[in-house]
Amino acid sequence: MITNKTFAPKKLLLAMSAALSALTFSTNLLAAGSLEKEDLKFGFIKLTDMAPLAVAAEKGFFEQEGLFVQLEAQANWKVLLDRVINGELDGAHMLAGQPLGAAIGFGTKSDVITAFSMDLNGNAVTVSNDIWNQMKAHIPMEGGKPKHPIKADSLKPVVEKFKSEGKAFNMGMVFPVSTHNYELRYWLAAGGIKPGFYAPPQETVGQISADALLSVTPPPQMPATLEAGTIYGYCVGEPWNQQAVFKGIGVPVVTDYEIWKDNPEKVFGVTQAWADKYPNTHKAVLKALIRAAMWLDAENNKNRMEAVEMLAQPQYVGADAEVLANSMTGTFEYEKGDKRPMPDFNTFFRNNATYPYYSDAIWYLTQMRRWGQINEFKPDNWYMETAKKVYRPDLYMAAAKELIAEGKAKAGDFPADSETGIKPPQKEFIDGIVYDATKPNDYLAKFAIGLKGKQKVVDGKVVE
Repeated sequence: MITNKTFAPKKLLLAMSAALSALTFSTNLLAAGSLEKEDLKFGFIKLTDMAPLAVAAEKGFFEQEGLFVQLEAQANWKVLLDRVINGELDGAHMLAGQPLGAAIGFGTKSDVITAFSMDLNGNAVTVSNDIWNQMKAHIPMEGGKPKHPIKADSLKPVVEKFKSEGKAFNMGMVFPVSTHNYELRYWLAAGGIKPGFYAPPQETVGQISADALLSVTPPPQMPATLEAGTIYGYCVGEPWNQQAVFKGIGVPVVTDYEIWKDNPEKVFGVTQAWADKYPNTHKAVLKALIRAAMWLDAENNKNRMEAVEMLAQPQYVGADAEVLANSMTGTFEYEKGDKRPMPDFNTFFRNNATYPYYSDAIWYLTQMRRWGQINEFKPDNWYMETAKKVYRPDLYMAAAKELIAEGKAKAGDFPADSETGIKPPQKEFIDGIVYDATKPNDYLAKFAIGLKGKQKVVDGKVVE
C-alpha cells in the first residue's frame, strides 16, 4: 500500500512543493466547493495503465486538490470490484466493462459509474513458443518478417489440429467482462474460431460451443500459467506480454491497437452512492487524474521514462523498468528482436482518451450481447439508456472546465460543448466491420459468429 501522506526522504522537496501549490490554489478549492471527504483509498491492479493514479500521487496532483490518497494493489478484478461496492475502497482502476457488467447484473449487480476513461489501447494477445511455431507456417511474410496485423486465420489450423486429437485449446483472459475477453473473442471470431457463449444465470463460464476455451487468470500470473502449459495463449495488458518475450516463453502476435484502433481500455469507477454523497471530492479526484493523464502524454511522451521508473516500484507494477519501457516508450516487441514502432500503444490523454464516450460503453454492451452475457434481445434505445446510466461525461466536463478556469488546461484539450458522446461510425477493426453506436442491433447482425436478433442460448444451443 502507498499513501501520499507518507513521504520518503527523496520526496521531501516534492512534498514541500505540493504543499505550496496547495496553498496557492486554496482560493480555487474554496470556489469549487469544500471537499466532503479528504482521506481516500483507491484500488488498482498491477498493470501499466494504472499510471494516472500513480502519477497523480507521485507528482502531487492529489495533494494540490486537497486530497490524501492511499493506493492499494488488489489481488484480482473481482476482489477490486467487490471492495468498491462494499465501501472498503472509495474508487478504483477498473476494466471498462466492469461498471457496465454491474449495471446489467452479470456476476454482480450494483450501480457503479465512471466519469474518467484511463487510457486507450495497451493490450495484446500472446501465444506460447510452440503454438507460435505452428502458426508461422500460415502467416504471410513481408521483408523476411511476419506481416502484421496477424489474424487468427493463422491460428485456426492449430486449433483444428487440437480438436482432431481430442485436446482442449485453452487460453487465458483476465475477467468475464474485461476488455481482454472481448478483444480476444473478437480476434478469434474474426479468424473463424468460435470462443463460446455464456447463458446466465446457469452458465457463466462462456465455453458453450467453443473451439477455444477461455478462462480467467489474474494478469500478473499469465506468463507463469503459460510457461506451466496450463494455457496456450492469453490476452492481457502490459507488462505481461513483454515479460513473455523477455523470459523467452511466448510471442505476442497481435495488439489490441491492431484489433480495434484506439479502443477504450480502463476506467476509474466509483459507486453511484459514493458519487452522490461526495460530489466535490469526486470532482477533485477527476481533476487530479486529468492532470496526470496530461502529464503522461505531454510533449510527445517526454515524461514516459520518468513514468516507467515510477511504475517499476514494487508498490505499483513492480516489473523491470526495461520490460515496462518496451511498450510505454513508443515501441512494441513481438517475436524476440522484432521490435516495431507503436507510438499509440499506450495513450493516456491525446485523442480524447480520458473522455467517457457513450459509444464506447455501447460497444461493450454489444459484445456482452454477442456472447450471451445479455441472453435476450434488447432494442437499440436500451443500449443508449444503459450507457447513460454508467458513463458520465457531464461530470468529466465539469472537472475539465474548472481546470480550464484555473489555467491548468486549455479548452482545446477537451471535446467541444457540442459533443454528443457518440463517435462517428468507426471502421478501423481487424475484420473491417463498421461500428455505428446508434444502430447496435444492425452492428450485431454483421457478425458471422455471435448472437443477433432474437437469438438466445438455451440448453447449450443457440435458438431463434
